[in-house]
Amino acid sequence: MQEILFVVEEAEDGSFRASAASAAIHTEADSLEDLQREIRDAVRCHFDPGQAPPLIRLHPLNWAARWMS
Repeated sequence: MQEILFVVEEAEDGSFRASAASAAIHTEADSLEDLQREIRDAVRCHFDPGQAPPLIRLHPLNWAARWMS
């Protein structure tokens, strides 16, 4: 696996949730900065040493318009 894609959603309380599209990896955090750290940590924990994909992509859902403006 060369990359892993996470779908990122903003929750009603303003926190963020991320779920991998191709693996059973889920995490959440209060900020995007914290979420990025949580995602990296979750990927490292999910895969055996040396097996984690080198590229992690984030796909924003319901907050993309606000984030990009």
